[in-house]
Amino acid sequence: MCDLPRKKLCTEGPTNLLPSLSGSIERQRENAGTASLGNSKNSCNVLGHLENLFTCAIKSAYPSVTNVVAQLQVSKHADYQCNDAMALAKTLKKNPREVGDSILKSVPASPLISKLELSGPGFINITLSQDFMKQQVTNIVLNGVTPPPTTPLRVVVDFSSPNIAKEMHVGHLRSTIIGDSISRLMEFLGHDVLRLNHLGDWGTQFGMLIAHLEDRFPDFATKPPPISDLQTFYKESKKRFDEDEEFKKRAYQAVVKLQAHEPVHIKGWQEICEISKREFSKVYDRLQVKIIDRGESFYQSRMEDIVNLLNSGGMLEEDEGRKVMFAEGADIPLTIVKSDGGFTYDTSDMACIKQRIGEEKADWLVYVTDAGQAQHFKSLFACAKKAGIYDAKKTRIDHVTFGVVLGEDKKKFKTRSGDTVRLVDLLNEGLQRSEEKLKEKERDKVLTPEEFTKAKNAVAYGCIKYADLSHDRSRDYVFSFDRMLDFRGNTAAYLLYALTRIRSIARTACVNRKEIVSEAQKRPIELEHEKEWKLARALLKLPDVLVKITEDLCLHTLCEYLFEVSAVFTEFYDNCYCVEKNSEGKIVKINLNRLMLCEATAMVMEKCFAILGIDTVEKM
Repeated sequence: MCDLPRKKLCTEGPTNLLPSLSGSIERQRENAGTASLGNSKNSCNVLGHLENLFTCAIKSAYPSVTNVVAQLQVSKHADYQCNDAMALAKTLKKNPREVGDSILKSVPASPLISKLELSGPGFINITLSQDFMKQQVTNIVLNGVTPPPTTPLRVVVDFSSPNIAKEMHVGHLRSTIIGDSISRLMEFLGHDVLRLNHLGDWGTQFGMLIAHLEDRFPDFATKPPPISDLQTFYKESKKRFDEDEEFKKRAYQAVVKLQAHEPVHIKGWQEICEISKREFSKVYDRLQVKIIDRGESFYQSRMEDIVNLLNSGGMLEEDEGRKVMFAEGADIPLTIVKSDGGFTYDTSDMACIKQRIGEEKADWLVYVTDAGQAQHFKSLFACAKKAGIYDAKKTRIDHVTFGVVLGEDKKKFKTRSGDTVRLVDLLNEGLQRSEEKLKEKERDKVLTPEEFTKAKNAVAYGCIKYADLSHDRSRDYVFSFDRMLDFRGNTAAYLLYALTRIRSIARTACVNRKEIVSEAQKRPIELEHEKEWKLARALLKLPDVLVKITEDLCLHTLCEYLFEVSAVFTEFYDNCYCVEKNSEGKIVKINLNRLMLCEATAMVMEKCFAILGIDTVEKM
């Protein structure tokens, strides 16, 4: 929706999406500069558009200056401010105000800008066009929240990744929630996203599981074993493995037969995997997470290929019987082949990255794991680069790390008995706590049973997700249901309730969405009060926020924005009547312009919640 004359467009300068993909960068930037104001498919990345304009202006005013990247910021004296003249003046040894004036005069024409003003020692204050702002808010009402212009990329997001035969626990919570939200963001932006669950479904542990399966359910090959608790089954087999030498021998023999693809052992392995996947699916369904299972077993033949590739390239070195790989930037070498000839997680991950770049044609790989694996992935990417598998100029790779979930005692989150918290138990407690909180507020007396159940689920799962995503992912965070379910402050409970309040305004006025859209089709929204303008400015920031997140993949920025929109709306609502009633409580006046602003606000908040993977409700 940003209209910039093509002949004046600068195609060099900063990017807001993929620093490592130069071709995509230029197309992304050009799209942001040339998208039409009337385009119903894309919203305007205002800050990105302005930065592109000012980058062009600096290059035009001072062609000798290289590596120009204009930096703008929100201003107290206007909408935005450009301060680049200060740094340029030092480089050029000129008066900063003179430099600022030269930049100002070189800014291309744009319908976004109503006024440019030189201030102080060389600051350029930028005031947005009111007609532009009104049209953008109206477009939200008419077309919904649309993404900023983006060059579609093939993105592979690797997240969650539990181990077969073990239950999902609180340690899987962050990877699952963060990975799902990143995937949702990429999908909204128009990328082709492949969500992968890198299951631990192969390895020596399956020998003891299959040996135990043979003893417990001898007919498992023809009759599915009735295993109700795979975690207990795993513990039983592990206990036998540790204490019974004869069983241990049988377990090792079972591994050999499994790796040789002996049919009965493959059948036992498949049964164990299917039981696990069914249990994982129950958790994913509750959290509304879509993901494709692709475990380590998928890469078995590809591991042989990767070993041959590295061997033939002379990239493997002998180390006490092992074959390891060193690379520049890899502080710890990868173990590609064990001393017994077996493969390792390192082998699997090398085969994995090759498959995703080569076969999946990925432009962008995202790995979502705890920060404890940072060293491993640093070595992995360095070795992939050395092997010619990964080229940073062609493929972007992000290792999205996160901190530990802590209990309220600030120690690693455990049960009272010291065990790891099962994810199912955590979700169940969330539902129970959510129901108690809503009943405490007597919502069960004003909502129908169906509405109450929807609200309970939205608050329970929403509060768990939001508590995670609203924190800087690189840091540890304290898990506290009491804090999550607080209907005050930056919590999902408060924000979901705030959204239902916004939605109730039009209902109170007996005005439906169809009528609001009909009004928006007649003319752009009128904005007069300063709080209306402040809210409009806040709503138009969303595309910039989303583009920023693509740079660092930190979703707490979106949570902060969501809370900001809610706070600014409260200011608007406290100062601007949308529906006026007389002393008898009868409606005497409806301000349709303000109902349009309420509708746009609700739609922006709902889109933020959707990207965060949180359900919203009409009533709470």
